[in-house]
Amino acid sequence: MEIILIVILAIVAYLVGSMPSSVWIGKAYHGLDVRDFGSGNAGATNTFRVLGTSTGIVVLFLDIVKGVTATSLIHYIPTVEHGTEQFINLQLLFGLLSVVGHIFPVYENFKGGKGIATLFGMLIGIHYLLALACVGLFILVLLLTKYVSLSSILAAIAFPILTIFVFKRDEPLLITFGIVAAILVVLTHKKNISRLLTGEESKANLFKARQ
Repeated sequence: MEIILIVILAIVAYLVGSMPSSVWIGKAYHGLDVRDFGSGNAGATNTFRVLGTSTGIVVLFLDIVKGVTATSLIHYIPTVEHGTEQFINLQLLFGLLSVVGHIFPVYENFKGGKGIATLFGMLIGIHYLLALACVGLFILVLLLTKYVSLSSILAAIAFPILTIFVFKRDEPLLITFGIVAAILVVLTHKKNISRLLTGEESKANLFKARQ
């Protein structure tokens, strides 16, 4: 019975992650599909670039909520004790499925974003202090540089470092996840890194609404 419940919740986690807030909000309030502009991604970075600060903030918040919601599904399995290795492993499973859903949304022909905001939401659900430290770094770099991509990359790299050396977490799967996630974030931002190095990366209009 527990296995069936886990499978059902795993599917729910993916479906929650698949909700493309940038696409739906862009079409509903701006008459635009953000995937047709900028980088072509349906994520917060491209939303800031294409639709402006206010819409970007809303999309960023909603994408974070998706990750938090997915990891919170663990509470619907009463037989799994809080704080155990199984508890954390299932949180990672549900959270990762929400990130996969964001990248490959079933509602929009599997063409989504890069999953950074949803990944942060997942981390908040698993270890909120660790996640807040990463988000704090993200915000600091964003305010200083206005590059959402650079902020995402540095925050992702900081995650496994903070996990091991600052918060002293020793769960092997959590540490492995952090390292793999950081590598994947860097790989999915290869084009952004190239543009950053050549000075061609677009900056987010943090204090300018879309005209």
